[in-house]
Amino acid sequence: MPEASARPLRLSDVFPLHMADVTYPEGHPLGGTVGPVNAFAIRLPDGIVLVDTGIGSGNDWIDLHYQPRGRAIGDALRSSNLDPAAVRMVINTHMHFDHTGQNSSFPGVPIIVQQAEWDIAWDEGHTVTEWLDFEGARYERVSGDLEVAPHVRVLGTPGHTPGHQSVVVDTAEGLALIVGQAAQDARAFAAGEADASVKRLRELNAERIHLSHERGILKRMPLEPKPAN
Repeated sequence: MPEASARPLRLSDVFPLHMADVTYPEGHPLGGTVGPVNAFAIRLPDGIVLVDTGIGSGNDWIDLHYQPRGRAIGDALRSSNLDPAAVRMVINTHMHFDHTGQNSSFPGVPIIVQQAEWDIAWDEGHTVTEWLDFEGARYERVSGDLEVAPHVRVLGTPGHTPGHQSVVVDTAEGLALIVGQAAQDARAFAAGEADASVKRLRELNAERIHLSHERGILKRMPLEPKPAN
């Protein structure tokens, strides 16, 4: 079990990191539009838990089809006055190229992925595998829900991919929720027709809600009343 934290966390200990903007290609549901790619840093008393690492560089197919305009994960951390050397753990919400592209910046650091996601990560077309396989890579596979650090839990939220996971941070001011891409944007998260994983996340009634491809931070949404028996 993770050791107890020396102090309670606050909502302000979760930092959105704008990693890139991409132009979605023709044929994509968002084709022709520009959207953000976010990572997130959770500041603990003894280090940083990083959620996703943005887009890598040097892949011609990605450059041609998505036209990423991004930055290095170290620069993103430093822009929030966080030390990249303090990263003690990485969590990949899933293993698509825009969430794992700079994993190689953290050799020797444990990278938490769901086993179901690992099982398909190497299938052709799922991701850019050369961004996953690097010297010092230390992937730790988990299944389902798990506390991975003090006040930090991963929740299995399959849907966008079979092994997608979201992250919950317990703070003194309430829950901070990192949805990842369980929902594409705020509208999808709030939609009444949301899938089972999103409905589960909404029921957490988190104080702050972060999404991988949404520019803003959502505040707590009122729960829908349950139908009478």
